Amino acid sequence: MKIKSIIEKDCEVICSYLDQPMLANKTILITGASGLLGIYFLSCLKIISKKIEGIKIIAVFRSSLPDYMNENDFDNLTIFKGDISDYNFCSGIPMADFIIHAAGYGQPLKFMDAPEKTLKLNTFSTFLLFDKLTAGGHFLFISSSEVYSGLPPSLYNEDQIGITNTTHPRACYIEGKRGGEAICNAYRLKGIKASSVRLSHTYGPGTKKGDKRVILSFIEKALAGEINLLDKGEVIRTYCYISDAIEIMWNILFSCNDPVYNLGGNSQTTIAGIAQSIGELMHVPVIFPEVENSIIGAPEEVQLDMSKVKKEFNKKSYVNLKDGLKKTIDWYLDIINN
Repeated sequence: MKIKSIIEKDCEVICSYLDQPMLANKTILITGASGLLGIYFLSCLKIISKKIEGIKIIAVFRSSLPDYMNENDFDNLTIFKGDISDYNFCSGIPMADFIIHAAGYGQPLKFMDAPEKTLKLNTFSTFLLFDKLTAGGHFLFISSSEVYSGLPPSLYNEDQIGITNTTHPRACYIEGKRGGEAICNAYRLKGIKASSVRLSHTYGPGTKKGDKRVILSFIEKALAGEINLLDKGEVIRTYCYISDAIEIMWNILFSCNDPVYNLGGNSQTTIAGIAQSIGELMHVPVIFPEVENSIIGAPEEVQLDMSKVKKEFNKKSYVNLKDGLKKTIDWYLDIINN
């Protein structure tokens, strides 16, 4: 399948930049392992395991791995299928040297429809997972740029935080991520290597079919013949292709030098710009509405200051938006045709 080839090639590039020996004889636990981030982390570990001895992988998720991710391709993979907000389920998960907590709802419609679960996955589950970290282990919490919600549009840096009320329509997600970050920092104060990454608009192959976020939604609309926007699409977003995000997150996990890192790309555009790029690649028109109908509570502009990541990890090159969208479209076409 083309999609498997795209992901494997991306991960080979990622792994070429990593300090792979750090994982020798270590156990790595990934929550949300069947999602976009989890699939890429697992694919990297499959490659690294062929070169580095003693790696054990624990994949935790609720649904199932996609068809192109065959668990039999791994010699060292243990799967735990269940709810990580359930104490009894988490009690059965083994200890790990590296933990990546990537579970949770990333789609606004999903987390707004399940506010209690969203809060638990980011807070209670984070506490439970720290109990599974070995002495000297490393912990990475996947936070979100939505913690900046409520601030005037600007280039946000890690010393800032948003000002939204707990009654905000997206409060379950925003406050859950803030709480998860605070939990990580509490453990850092005890000497544990833990960091949070404020992820912003990561996209690429591996997103589950039916995902309602902008890019996949536009691809699905394009397949129907045209891309209909809900509004004028004037809000600004900075997109990061999945392989760039995963490379940076591995390096943050390995170092844990700072409590919080911004993580975004350098492909800045409007929602309308995204629609037009996808329209051009898929040869369909983009239709603007006469009456606007925006998603409730969505931030108007998201731009992250990436100075810390660039300085610490010397990250200079990023996959450009056109190439990233082309890979994502190719992936989705392959998924629906197989």
